[in-house]
Amino acid sequence: MGVRISPSASAASAAKINPVREARGWGGRAAIPGTDPTMPVPIFVDRDGTLIEQVEYLSRLEQVRLLPGVAAALRAANGAGHPVVVVTNQSGVARGYFSEAFVEQTAAHLRTLLAAEGARLDGHYFCPHHPDGQPPYALDCADRKPGPGMLLRAAREQGLTLAGAYMIGDKASDLRTGEGLGVIPLLVRTGYGRETELALPPDFAARGGRVFDDLPAAMAWILRQSRAG
Repeated sequence: MGVRISPSASAASAAKINPVREARGWGGRAAIPGTDPTMPVPIFVDRDGTLIEQVEYLSRLEQVRLLPGVAAALRAANGAGHPVVVVTNQSGVARGYFSEAFVEQTAAHLRTLLAAEGARLDGHYFCPHHPDGQPPYALDCADRKPGPGMLLRAAREQGLTLAGAYMIGDKASDLRTGEGLGVIPLLVRTGYGRETELALPPDFAARGGRVFDDLPAAMAWILRQSRAG
């Protein structure tokens, strides 16, 4: 089960978070009881290879580089009222390549880069686990994509409706996230996307899946769908 860690969370609050079994993250929207089904649907996005350049086990802040057009695309989604939430597997923590603190620093740096161009994220969740990782992170948990845990937690915490939501990513694990929940998978050809396109999940088309060159193209299509209503 995912955990929201607010940027303003106190040390006392953080101490209550299970440091082993739960995914990490924060959401910028308060939960809305009885969410209005007419509000714009959420857009969940992968991080590496989708929002930023693909770097194998990114471990330095200077390696965080936004892909072309990403900030403008997110700014347009923000303006249309779509909540934009990052959900990312970060097994490098389990493998000992970097710490959870570094992943959180990377998330803060990403927010700074986007803010400089007038864009924002409404949430950022990551799973540090991997079944072949090192203790205490050697877990096969429901938060790790394609598990639905991070989406379900974001939905609970921020009052989001998952049916009809979008999941944008470059890997098969991204496309399978949200299976059975009505989440629409959108593949981008950045990162590992061109390889993934060669072997799409069998239910990809049935779930409304589409393939785009990059995140800006996917976002533009989503916004056209929203305007068509």
